[in-house]
Amino acid sequence: MPSEERVGVFRLILWLLWAAIVVVVPSVGVWTASSLAAYRNGPVWLVCLAGLLLFPVLPLLWEARAARRRAKRGGGAKPALTFGDRLVLRTLAVNVLFLGVLLAAFPAGAFAALSTRGDWFLEGRSGPRVTELRARLFQAASGLEWLYRRARRNPYEKELDPGSLRRPDETPVAAVVERQPLPEAPVPVLGGRRGGVMPEAPVDSFAAGGPPSWPLPAELAPVVARMGPADETSLAAVARAIGAAETDPWRRVKALHDWVADRVAYDVEALKAAARPPQDAESVFRTRKAVCAGYANLLAAMGEVTGDEIRVVPGDARQRTDDLTGSGHAWNAARIDGRWVLVDATWDAGSIGEDGFTKRYGTRYLFVPPEVMGVTHFPEDPAWQLRQPPLARGEFFRQPVLRAGFFADGLQLVSPDRSQVTVDREVEVVLRNPRGRSLLSDLEPLDGGKPVDCRVTPGSEPRIDCTLPGRGRHRLRIFSAAPGVSWHDLVGEIEVNGTGG
Repeated sequence: MPSEERVGVFRLILWLLWAAIVVVVPSVGVWTASSLAAYRNGPVWLVCLAGLLLFPVLPLLWEARAARRRAKRGGGAKPALTFGDRLVLRTLAVNVLFLGVLLAAFPAGAFAALSTRGDWFLEGRSGPRVTELRARLFQAASGLEWLYRRARRNPYEKELDPGSLRRPDETPVAAVVERQPLPEAPVPVLGGRRGGVMPEAPVDSFAAGGPPSWPLPAELAPVVARMGPADETSLAAVARAIGAAETDPWRRVKALHDWVADRVAYDVEALKAAARPPQDAESVFRTRKAVCAGYANLLAAMGEVTGDEIRVVPGDARQRTDDLTGSGHAWNAARIDGRWVLVDATWDAGSIGEDGFTKRYGTRYLFVPPEVMGVTHFPEDPAWQLRQPPLARGEFFRQPVLRAGFFADGLQLVSPDRSQVTVDREVEVVLRNPRGRSLLSDLEPLDGGKPVDCRVTPGSEPRIDCTLPGRGRHRLRIFSAAPGVSWHDLVGEIEVNGTGG
């Protein structure tokens, strides 16, 4: 091949490469911007229309302006680059700048949007090709996780005990904790969404030997229940008393969890403060107040005294749809009989509401099955998911926000299978309810306004139908209770974006 022809082929290949980049870069920019719009319930069509500015409007205007400037200078020498070459370079420059500004402005939001709504244009479509394209889109979105991690630091990271953060020498393996059914006999309790009673806790299965079934009864371990101020003079004294009373490791770790969850109140003021009080184990034991880091540090420190290996697990956690990505959190992993279980004493201590912290001891996040914990908790170290293969962060974001109580009540979500959906005016949720739980649901506007009740069609596959009051972001909430019981517990949420008028 003559040298001129080789040069021509090389230039053709180079131009095609540039052209391909010019197609890809604007496409990524529009995809990112439109996904952000879908994620925040903005006008996706306007974003797509604005994408025309990136190509070809702005590059052509730039070229036209440059041509006028050359004409004013009297023409001069012929440009070294052709019109096509200049258009490719200008398009690349405009779109790289746009994409850079977009990612700099929304480093965490861009990844969250692409991971949850990056397939917005495929909604309502199905089939093998759609499934494959959706998987490729989310795989491409995962490439921005590094940017998310840099932008979202765990605010409790510096307050966690470094000695309890170490990973085991080997990959942690989950203990097998079976689920058990809940009997329907109600017992009186205080509080609740509508007052009344709540279902009785499941029967304790410790007597069977080995790991108990989940969830355990919301009853304090006997050694913790009978302790008084005279017995709780120091962290070591409490831990030694528990260790002496409970020789079974499962009961012992439960007793440690029970003391921490029952005796320590969540420090709401520290949560809002710019500088938190110390969260080390001794400080938390003394003040009996803590944020999640303090709960986790204290439980790990008590485990050191009793000889139980309890580690602190940092990561993100979520209970509401206010932020589908969650926020910084810390919990624990305990090694029992050579295998690991997950524990969150903070979430078993009570809840935070408009009136502050409400003490409500529970066991829903004690020895939680990994597949249940993985709906609300995402550890920084994937090994602490105790799942193979572990979930990717984008997969975690896409899961509906279902609490442990949803699974403890035996409920299953059929559709939608995503944390956020966009509808015109009507949204439908389909469940499986093999235990015949009583269900309630409402739709709460996130931008202000009173919740509106949804229609619940009972049955083994109940359906929830909600009519949105208008445009905007809403939270669809699901409540569950035993049949005939008026007290309903919040067990799940799905974010609903309304586009109708």
